[in-house]
Amino acid sequence: MKALRHSAFLIFSINVFLLLLSFIPILFCSPETAEAKIYIDITAPAFKRFPIAIEDLSGPHQGQEIASIIRDDLDFTGFFQNLDTNAFIEGPDAPFDPKNWIGFGVEAVLKGKVTINSEIVVETTLYDPVENKTILKGNYRARPEFLRAVAHSISNDIYKAITGEDGIFRSKIACVIVGKGTKDIYIMDWDGGNLRRVTAGSLDLSPRWSPDGKHIAYSSLSGESWRIYLLNIDTLKMRQLFSSHGMCLAGDFSPDGRQIAFASSKNGSPGIFIMDTSGSDVRRLTSHRGIDVSPTFSPDGSKIAFVSDRGGSPQIYIMDADGKDIRRLTFKGGYNTSPVWSPRGDKIAYVARIGSSFQIFLINPDGSGLTQLTTSGSNEDPSFSPDGRYITFSSYRDGSRGIYIMRANGDGQKMITRRGITAVSPRWSPMIR
Repeated sequence: MKALRHSAFLIFSINVFLLLLSFIPILFCSPETAEAKIYIDITAPAFKRFPIAIEDLSGPHQGQEIASIIRDDLDFTGFFQNLDTNAFIEGPDAPFDPKNWIGFGVEAVLKGKVTINSEIVVETTLYDPVENKTILKGNYRARPEFLRAVAHSISNDIYKAITGEDGIFRSKIACVIVGKGTKDIYIMDWDGGNLRRVTAGSLDLSPRWSPDGKHIAYSSLSGESWRIYLLNIDTLKMRQLFSSHGMCLAGDFSPDGRQIAFASSKNGSPGIFIMDTSGSDVRRLTSHRGIDVSPTFSPDGSKIAFVSDRGGSPQIYIMDADGKDIRRLTFKGGYNTSPVWSPRGDKIAYVARIGSSFQIFLINPDGSGLTQLTTSGSNEDPSFSPDGRYITFSSYRDGSRGIYIMRANGDGQKMITRRGITAVSPRWSPMIR
């Protein structure tokens, strides 16, 4: 038991209070793509960053803010190269002229305008200066407070038009923020913007998104009883699914959204359980004198990865979704925990203790391809973006603990929560368009 000091094994207490807030913007967008041409093959093993110019949108100052968000979105992907705005010859109010861009090697230019009355209206056009044609036209409308949602939607449409793939810029990240004697669940944009609290009690933890992105399951402790709740993101109403005097930590939704795997010590040592999302048909999948925790479904729902100390130290194991055919996955290192499958099912990210710190690794489900992604500070709680190309995680480095994101190869690591708050346990939402 002394070895199991990682956050996945901690026990907390909680009181739940529901904040009546709404997080769904009224957003209308009508992008029109001129033709289906793939400018970047992001599935290719090697590619050159796509040079693009994002002009400040004409109109009020919000046009500059929207353009800045779009630049940041596209830059983080590693697929785009933003042209320095100081090099622009053509102003935001000037009509598009391909001769003003050809000399810079730019292959796409975004121009547009913003108007604001009772709502924000954004009109954009993405041009191809090489072929002197329009790639994409978009018209976006929303309440002014949802400016960031508009910007992320424009980024999604540009990403789709250039790569042929769906963007992740409207996705969200749930996390736990630590206060003075409290742990509450918050939701934020994928880049850390629009941080909003969705629970307010003593200690809430282990947020897990439903496959449709409309609910979050999480764990709490009230008095001496652990509970698992299901939170509706639209209404912020919660429903209790499970209660036990023993520890219980929400683990993961099945890909079809019908079941939730979780860990509970209600029958003694912690084991892996599964239940319907109604809270019924609770079944135990593992029965071992050791500790089994942190279950996570494979994308096809056929397997569950989890953590167990049945071999003497915490290691990653994989079993069939009915609890059969258990096999050990990790053998390197004496402390491995927090597994999570990639959306494609070809990788599992997990946390390993290296010396006195924790680092994030990738491994193939057959045990091959072990790769270390982080080296700076102490890093935990990995979670893949819905397209599998990025990972969010918590990290303690530079004297602050917060939420970070990186590309799935470990590049581009950056903090997205502001300094001064302590944030842990991030979980990336499904795709939100």
